[in-house]
Amino acid sequence: MALSEKNTQPNSEFMKKIVIAVDSFKGCLSSSDVNNAVEEGVWSVYPTCQLVKVAVADGGEGMLDVLVSAWKGAYITVRVHDPLMNLIECRYGISGDGQTALIEMAQASGLPLVLQDRRNPMLTSTFGTGELIRDALNRGCRNFIIGIGGSATNDGGVGMLQALGYRFLNANGLSVGYGGQVLSEINSIDLALAHPAIREARFTVACDVDNPFYGMNGAAYVYGPQKGATDGMIEQLDSGLRSLAGVIKKELGIDIANVPGAGAAGGMGGGLLAFLHAELTPGIKLLLDSLDFEQIIEQADLIITGEGRLDRQTLMGKVPKGILDVASRKGIPVIAIAGSIEDIDVLNDAGFAGVFAISPGPVLLEQSMEPTFAVTNIERTIKQVFSTLRQFDFS
Repeated sequence: MALSEKNTQPNSEFMKKIVIAVDSFKGCLSSSDVNNAVEEGVWSVYPTCQLVKVAVADGGEGMLDVLVSAWKGAYITVRVHDPLMNLIECRYGISGDGQTALIEMAQASGLPLVLQDRRNPMLTSTFGTGELIRDALNRGCRNFIIGIGGSATNDGGVGMLQALGYRFLNANGLSVGYGGQVLSEINSIDLALAHPAIREARFTVACDVDNPFYGMNGAAYVYGPQKGATDGMIEQLDSGLRSLAGVIKKELGIDIANVPGAGAAGGMGGGLLAFLHAELTPGIKLLLDSLDFEQIIEQADLIITGEGRLDRQTLMGKVPKGILDVASRKGIPVIAIAGSIEDIDVLNDAGFAGVFAISPGPVLLEQSMEPTFAVTNIERTIKQVFSTLRQFDFS
């Protein structure tokens, strides 16, 4: 959970307890790094305030560390296949009681694992994520929490399932290969060698999009370009997902075509739904429930959240919106910070008490992404905000 707290003697200041829960600034600072910078800014103005820091994530990068801490778990390091089927070392978590596996798909099948000029969702596979699940099953885990953000893949979860023993066969009864390129070849599914423990396992998946499996709003058309797909590839991938959905309906009697979230992570959501009977849930809700966030914020005077960029997309299930929803039920004001901000009126209308960009003025992107520069700007911004608030401290 990466939860820390500093208690001091109570005093007359009206800011007695502040909760800091900011998502990572992707490619720049982790959630904990941002929280620490916010803490320094607050204490420069309110040195006797009780601060509670909570590291947060929404299903992608950083979620594993948060969950391992929240579940008092430990890391397991294993060798698996990356998206291009090269062997790598990566890790997942197991809860303190040994029953729950905590898996971040991006660890084995993430976009950063593939060099920019080699990104091609026709070739990339989710096989490595399946290997993580298989290892956890072999260690006795029967409860799984899986974050599926940040993938490099568009194979409908076929690679993951291949690693778990499922066989996807072509019209000649032969096993197909790997990657999005094989989807249109799949004619039937052999379940006989699937890992037997799957029947006893429960899978909860952090999923922050509601895209269908295929179509103009589906996995390939919406997310294919950022994974390296050309227009021609996108058409082939979408056709392949459509074909796979048909085979799944014929073989398993399950129609995943238009289930919200089936198109997440290149169709991984659909594969998890159809074969592992997974429950798809918003990542931030899953995380905050795991952290018992409602209890953490009891008697808080203010919550500070944020992410690298705040805009109207923030309101579609991202960390700041999830935190705002919980805080609103308890009547606790929330302010948000970000490296850049758009749609301020939309954000204010959503209920944020204030939104603040940390940039001191026009700067090059490379400079704004430099960690030391960002930390300095976060501390400075928070100090300015709380110096203003202090002017209204009449307690």
